[in-house]
Amino acid sequence: MNIGPFIPANRFFVAPMAGVTDRPFRQLCRSLGAGYAVSEMVSSRPDLWHTPKTARRADHTGEPGPIAVQIAGAEPLLMAQAAAYNIDQGAQIIDINMGCPAKKVCNKWAGSAIMQDEALALRIIEAVVAACAPRAVPVTLKMRTGWCQAHKNAVALARSAEGAGVQMITVHGRTREQGYRGQAEYDTIAAVKAAVGVPVVANGDIDSPEKAREVLALTGADAVMIGRAAQGRPWIFREIAHFMASGTRLAPPLVAEVRQLALAHLQDHYSLYGEFLGVRSARKHIGWYVASLPGGADFRQRMNLIENCEQQVAAVADFFDQLNQRMDRIGDAVSYDLPGGKEKYLEATA
Repeated sequence: MNIGPFIPANRFFVAPMAGVTDRPFRQLCRSLGAGYAVSEMVSSRPDLWHTPKTARRADHTGEPGPIAVQIAGAEPLLMAQAAAYNIDQGAQIIDINMGCPAKKVCNKWAGSAIMQDEALALRIIEAVVAACAPRAVPVTLKMRTGWCQAHKNAVALARSAEGAGVQMITVHGRTREQGYRGQAEYDTIAAVKAAVGVPVVANGDIDSPEKAREVLALTGADAVMIGRAAQGRPWIFREIAHFMASGTRLAPPLVAEVRQLALAHLQDHYSLYGEFLGVRSARKHIGWYVASLPGGADFRQRMNLIENCEQQVAAVADFFDQLNQRMDRIGDAVSYDLPGGKEKYLEATA
């Protein structure tokens, strides 16, 4: 598959997630097998472009291409201007957000709220495509199946988007009404794939190699996009790639490797955010890394009291070092997926 002139390294993509898919996280996922990554959304409001928050989101220093930036807004002219601004900042692909279910976004008639007004959605798409065309920058679209169960219009909107020049469409298999509740459904994604000729990406509840294979088979999609399942588990992309190529599960990473990945991630994170914001915004990533491990919940609470980068790094290193030592005591392989399950581990190390 291709996105304009770009061919992704594979068909396992990391989803744009506000407050998560910043540059350090995108680079980490790419290094662990993600074939493509899209930035967290950038507002179309010009008065926000030069705030520290937007400046960080538009910082692509050292990032491998193609650099894809997602923009959000509800006014065609402002969205076109936002596309041009982000191209000037290094964006090579512009993604239009019509999938975010957050109230603060939908209340401004942005994100998935736009799906309620197909005429407005088409005007936005046309304006963004027109702004990107002179620079030969492809435009993609991320949306949901519809606003609510009674108004699923993803197929109609996908056809209109393709006609307006969108070159890839990602569909999250839920309505805005669902948020992230319940289970994603893939019939609508399959219908979108059947209705258009551009690449289609399936998104929603893809949390394992087996699920990725199942969703690709059910939908006929060209790629899958993984969001929440990559939080604290960025190696899921190489696991999926290995499974799709061989039909066998890749061994889970060793605790020592996870330690190394987490510490390197923290350093990259601090370099982007600085100490004050970096320590605080890193807490969620640390919490995700340790969530499934013994003592992870207590450790996460202790993390909330640390306000110094050096102390935070030392605490994370010590947590994994102690885990390694306890595993050595019972003679098991020191893998991230604890052998025999957490219950066996706790009993043996009590």
